[in-house]
Amino acid sequence: MGRNDQLDISSKTYSFDRKSRLFILVLIAATFVVYLPVWHAGFIWDDDAHVTQNPTLRSLDGLRRIWFELGATPQYYPLVHTSFWVEYHLWGSEPFAYHLVNVVLHALNAILVWLILRKLRIAGAWLAAMIFALHPVHVESVAWITERKNVLSGVFYLTSLLAYLHFCMPELENSSEREQVRKHYWLALVLYMCALLCKSVTCTLPAAVLLLIWWKHGRIRWRDVAPLLVFFVLGAAVGLTTIWMEQHRVGTEGAVYALSFGQRCLLAGRAFWFYAAKLFWPQNLVFFYPQWKMDTAIWWQYAFPLGVVIVMGVLWIMRNRWGRGPLVAVLFYIVSLAPALGIFSVYPFRYSFVADHFQYLASLGLIALVSAGVTIALRNASTQIAVTTPLLVVLGVLSWRRAEAFRNNEALWRDTIAKNPDCWVACNNLGTLLQQSGKPEEALEEYNRALQLNPDFAEAHYNVGNIQSDAGKLEEAIAHYERAVQIDPRYAAAYNNLGNALLKLGKTQDAIARFEQAVQFKPNMVEAHYNLANVLLDEGRIQEAIGQYEQALQINSNFTPARVRLAVARSKLSQSDKPTGR
Repeated sequence: MGRNDQLDISSKTYSFDRKSRLFILVLIAATFVVYLPVWHAGFIWDDDAHVTQNPTLRSLDGLRRIWFELGATPQYYPLVHTSFWVEYHLWGSEPFAYHLVNVVLHALNAILVWLILRKLRIAGAWLAAMIFALHPVHVESVAWITERKNVLSGVFYLTSLLAYLHFCMPELENSSEREQVRKHYWLALVLYMCALLCKSVTCTLPAAVLLLIWWKHGRIRWRDVAPLLVFFVLGAAVGLTTIWMEQHRVGTEGAVYALSFGQRCLLAGRAFWFYAAKLFWPQNLVFFYPQWKMDTAIWWQYAFPLGVVIVMGVLWIMRNRWGRGPLVAVLFYIVSLAPALGIFSVYPFRYSFVADHFQYLASLGLIALVSAGVTIALRNASTQIAVTTPLLVVLGVLSWRRAEAFRNNEALWRDTIAKNPDCWVACNNLGTLLQQSGKPEEALEEYNRALQLNPDFAEAHYNVGNIQSDAGKLEEAIAHYERAVQIDPRYAAAYNNLGNALLKLGKTQDAIARFEQAVQFKPNMVEAHYNLANVLLDEGRIQEAIGQYEQALQINSNFTPARVRLAVARSKLSQSDKPTGR
């Protein structure tokens, strides 16, 4: 954004000459080449909850649940899960196709970035689009299938912004063209709603539009704000829904989320500089960064928010000399990052207060600013290409290497542990992989390492309990299961396995109580319903057992063991109803 603060969205910006078409082809080709490692990648971490083990993807009724049942999916982002639903019915659980869609969406976002900056007459639009496409901080959003949320919401966010920029263009005067402009407003609104239904952080779009209007006019009038009111209302409604979901369904409770106002201010300031630093120096990117300790008693932590205030103050004071562009670019960065700066608690804060995918859209502010500055400084097109090509190659290589870490779960967790040895969740997850690979002793080492780093990690206690149970050490297993549910009183899987261990020791009534707690806290847990039904059947409580079998089959109609045992239970019930002979 240079000294020329005029917004030009003329029809010329829609034209695609030979150079433009060539640039788009180069942009797409570069994106696909950089992300070649993900073509052979699999599913990672919570991809199972969103795709491979997501029951809502299996049926038409599941599609209804995606849209109309809060809690049916890990997060209420129905357009994202609808895309997964469609893909599941096209190619099942083949990861290549899901990865391909993510890469295509990312390439499309890069093209949209170019179009928007081109419309705004911002210098270096082509460079900003290339940096956005190739920057390694975006690998997490593209190579991680679950982060379809970012790349899909990005398409709707950017197309909505593009449509709204056309709407707020004041140059058109005749009635037919004004009607066309009004159509762009409604198109922008629909696209914005779609963006919100993919990821609620896109609620910052209307604020971004006002920033661009201020950049153009130097003031914001009521007629600029009024059309955006419905955008703000929709964004606030979806944002509040997400906050409610995070608190009541996902589970943002506990000491790590109980930050004071002062701690949140410190966190916001530090996160701002962290994200900016990763944009300018993208080294040692990691899936889970070390978790900071926010302490209002430590003086140097105040340097982070104070630094942000100083930078903003300087940009404000110098806005007449430097133009409003730099200030707007940084404000756009802050506004777009705001939902992830610690003002509100989100579930990933349990592991780290920062994550690369949080700045997917926000990064556009600083990328556009730097690209414009470099382009203006170099002036000559040949010089620009000569100077920036090595930079783009370096970014591409770094992204390629970063994408390698997303090949599979083992590569991801080993990469995370190598860069963040104190990451207890990565140790636990690596242990799970080792256990699944038939290496229980190595797995136990990783679980114990996780517990050394975080003694209150319920999942690690649960996993140790599983290994001890498999080894026949039931008392030790029970101790770990009980510790797991003590830490997390809603841990359904731990209640279920605790019930199994108690049952093996002959403590039938205690086992029943634990199975009942499992189905109470996770009503769609098929295994818990099945286990509870079995023990009820053995206790002669046939009618109750039948009810549990039926609930298990209602959740998963293909669960054959429950179908077989249900037939047995009904047979026993019919026999018990027969009159006895003399």
